[in-house]
Amino acid sequence: MTIDILIAVGIGILAFALLVLAWYLVFVPEKRKALESAAREAAEKEAEVIKQKKLLEVKDKFLSKKAELEKEVRQRNQQIQQAENRVKQREMTLNQRQDEMTRKRQEMDAQRQRMETQQAVLQKKEEELTQRQNSLLEQERTKLEEISGLSADEARERLVETLKDEAKTNAAAYINEIMDDAKMTANKEAKRIIIQTIQRVATETAVENSVTIFHIDNDEVKGRIIGREGRNIRALEAAAGVEIVVDDTPEAIVISGFDPVRREVCRLALHQLVADGRIHPARIEEVVAKVKKQVDEEIMETGKRTTIDLGVHGLHPELVRIIGKMKYRSSYGQNLLQHARETANLCAVMASELGLNPKKAKRAGLLHDIGKVPDEEPEMPHALYGAKLAEKYKEKPDICNAIGAHHEEMEMTTLIAPIVQVCDAISGARPGARREIVEAYIKRLKDLENIAMSYPGVVKTYAIQAGRELRVIVGADKIDDKQTELLSSEIATKIQNEMTYPGQVKITVIRETRSVAFAK
Repeated sequence: MTIDILIAVGIGILAFALLVLAWYLVFVPEKRKALESAAREAAEKEAEVIKQKKLLEVKDKFLSKKAELEKEVRQRNQQIQQAENRVKQREMTLNQRQDEMTRKRQEMDAQRQRMETQQAVLQKKEEELTQRQNSLLEQERTKLEEISGLSADEARERLVETLKDEAKTNAAAYINEIMDDAKMTANKEAKRIIIQTIQRVATETAVENSVTIFHIDNDEVKGRIIGREGRNIRALEAAAGVEIVVDDTPEAIVISGFDPVRREVCRLALHQLVADGRIHPARIEEVVAKVKKQVDEEIMETGKRTTIDLGVHGLHPELVRIIGKMKYRSSYGQNLLQHARETANLCAVMASELGLNPKKAKRAGLLHDIGKVPDEEPEMPHALYGAKLAEKYKEKPDICNAIGAHHEEMEMTTLIAPIVQVCDAISGARPGARREIVEAYIKRLKDLENIAMSYPGVVKTYAIQAGRELRVIVGADKIDDKQTELLSSEIATKIQNEMTYPGQVKITVIRETRSVAFAK
């Protein structure tokens, strides 16, 4: 009984479940389809609304664009119309001008025809006039020949000769007048320029000797410098290349040598050795090598400083080193670097006064004595060797010529060369520049002139170039050419035997014949 009830209840529940399932399968899809259909219709309506809005917007844009294009088309049409109006106006103007030109061309053609007609008439009249003139000239020539008794060619030759003689006379007088005036003016101007140049350039004078004195605090240091059995002093002399004299002079050691650079190296080395206290051969060689390097650097620095002070740029480094080396070299007691600087300044002033390039002149004046400080002894005069060095280190030809010709050992080819020669003489001849007092300098020049004046036939003598040259003028009627050659040799021999002078003296004997006449 219970099982039957349970089965019946189960069958009932199963039947109810099947009914619920059938209802879900039948009614739920239809409801979903209805919802989807409603949603689709709403979307289509919304899309239609959006489409209508977009169409309206596109239509509005189209209308606005159309209005803009129509406006632009109207503006362009107006511009085209204006351009066409301007073209028509220009065309009318050109047509008017063309008509005017045509009218003027016709007038010019008519005027040309009238001028050609007149020219033909004038040419005919000119031919007739020429014929008449020739006829009259021929008649007059015939009458003149009959009156003078000369033909036309002979009269012409006589007239030409007379005019030539008169022109030569006038030209000679005019030339002599110009030459005399030019000589007077040139002498005055040259004196003015030289005096002004000397006054504007004033430098200190310096006298150096061939020995250097090294001062010490006490004589005990002398023994340490000499060393055991003289080893230290021999090592110092060998390393520095000088001679060291240790004598009874109190608190002083004499360093002797012809090369000022070596003496300076030895002096500085002694100073360092004495200050350090360690003096032995190995230390001496080390200090001397170090000092040599320092002196080389000082030489280079001196050369650079000199070129900068003078405003001379673009020099080869080797030339700068040679200029710095001049500081330790003297010429007849005058410091060579000081002499080169003074000559450079004198050259610049004189070139400016003469209207030449002062920079080139200053460059040549600074370099003119570079042949006096060679690294190796040349077998040629210092001027020619200096020109060779300048050419080697790419200096310009006019600078090289000025260096080589400042002692007349090379032909002068530029205007800078005589300026350098004169300024070198001025710097060397300045009283006090070289090792002799003014009185001795003047006396030496007078002695030179007196020796030459003691010979018969000598008219005048001039000592020039600071006593480096003696010019002797002899009378042409007293001495002939052969005696002139002998006279120069005799004067040179006598000066060499009787006088003491620095360097060499050039004796130039001049024999000339002068013819003087006066026009009253």
